[in-house]
Amino acid sequence: MSDSPETGLNLEDLELQLLPSWARQSPDASRFSRFEGGDETGTRSRDRDRPNRRGERPAGFERKPTGPREKRGPRDRTDRDRRGDRPRRDETREVIQPLPEVNVSLTPEDKGVESLARQIKLTGRAYPVFDIAHLILRKPDRYQTTFSVVKKPDGRIAQELWVCNLDDTLWLSEADVVQHVLKRHFETFYKPERTPTDPPKGTYTFVAQCGLSGTILGPPNYHDYQNKLRKLHAERFSRMPFEAYKAKVRIVKDEATVKKWTEEQSWKTEYNCLNVPEPKKLGSREEVENHFRETHRANIVRAVESHTLAGVAAQQLPAHPLRQLLRRAWDEQQRFPLKVVTTLSQQLAGHGLQFFKVNRTITHVAVARPHYLDLDATPVSEGIKRIVDYINANSGCTRRRLIEALAPSPAPPAPVEAAAETAQSAVPPTATLPTSNENVPPTPEQTAVIADLHWLIHQGHVLEFANGRIETAKKPLPKPPKPQAKPAVADPAVAPQQEGTLEPGASTTAPDSPAESPPAPTAPEASASENPAAVEPSNETTPATT
Repeated sequence: MSDSPETGLNLEDLELQLLPSWARQSPDASRFSRFEGGDETGTRSRDRDRPNRRGERPAGFERKPTGPREKRGPRDRTDRDRRGDRPRRDETREVIQPLPEVNVSLTPEDKGVESLARQIKLTGRAYPVFDIAHLILRKPDRYQTTFSVVKKPDGRIAQELWVCNLDDTLWLSEADVVQHVLKRHFETFYKPERTPTDPPKGTYTFVAQCGLSGTILGPPNYHDYQNKLRKLHAERFSRMPFEAYKAKVRIVKDEATVKKWTEEQSWKTEYNCLNVPEPKKLGSREEVENHFRETHRANIVRAVESHTLAGVAAQQLPAHPLRQLLRRAWDEQQRFPLKVVTTLSQQLAGHGLQFFKVNRTITHVAVARPHYLDLDATPVSEGIKRIVDYINANSGCTRRRLIEALAPSPAPPAPVEAAAETAQSAVPPTATLPTSNENVPPTPEQTAVIADLHWLIHQGHVLEFANGRIETAKKPLPKPPKPQAKPAVADPAVAPQQEGTLEPGASTTAPDSPAESPPAPTAPEASASENPAAVEPSNETTPATT
């Protein structure tokens, strides 16, 4: 590109456009032109007006007289309050209602717990109970939600609960259930019928329209305007203050909108009653609601003190406060599922499973509690001894390593070179020959090892954790001896004289001496495993409920 004057652009102009705004100013312009300059000595004008150290001002200085300062009155807020027609911030703010007093509990689903117990019995592994509880809370179809009322000390119910028998939904008031039935199941009880009627008399040039839903309410001077306005607010926007909702209504002067409202008023809607012995017609929705309360309310709406729903159905309840209560209860149990673990333990115990703690910290559930096997005092087979000795000698072994060590699989036969050359010539160059068959059935020796290991696990002599680690039940520590009971002194005054003496015929051995009756060793619940790696099994081996 040339720098000729015909183009009107040169390199200097281009560089100037890339500079910041403060650098584009002409150097001739002075940035300090608005300030007064000083004298020849460099003294500023404001410094000349200041008094010196003796309090004397320069010659020719005259101070302007000042009158008394006027007192400021309170600020007039009239202008601020008159800015537009918008309501104040506190009027438009939505009122936050407190959560109702209702108890919410999460219970594991019975069929899922039954399937889980069957899987634990089949595998024989020990699983942490709290990990199982977190696994249940992960999906809503694995637990049930129970809502129950809270009773005050005087016996009254703090918050009532109502159930709709048509769809098994839970509500906080009877009026909410009636409105829900008339909105979702209206065709079950009533059939609307439209008939032509005379249009409204008079000329209307504008109508009021809801700014949130777009519903045409009619002219503000129409006789049914206030009823429609309050009815629409109660049905759809009850959580908003009425004055704030009223401010959302706008006036529309569109001819098409006014004509649409006029056509709607030219028809009359009547409602035929269904599921009643005698036919009957109702002229308005108010009559329909009153008829429903008198005829169908007792069969459709009922008050309950406790109601149980599936996890998915509870999350889809139409009542927003109940969903908030469910969310709060779920968050609490997700952090520490103590209530879920308590219920889960009772359910698993009903299926015959046992519980024990590893290192006195984490509770596990398995088919049997740890029970120490004394090989010297208990007659067992050689296969059992080999399994126990191998587990004790190899810390952190798994089932696969145990079987391969005690009953190794036979090595596959080496292929003949000629057969291999023939097979390779028949296979495409990109294919590879299988080196071993993975679906080989276990040998009789391996089957015997598996059977002995199964017996040891179900007797509690061997523990197989969820991460696959196998350990033996540890030998319980002996209980400390009981302290010897001191003889009771009858008379305090005679006690010093009898100290260190024995009455004739008295025994020198206490009746409850530990030497005569040593305590029998028992398997404590906490000494199941001393390996810290077995305390937190990996998530990959955690069972999943169905």
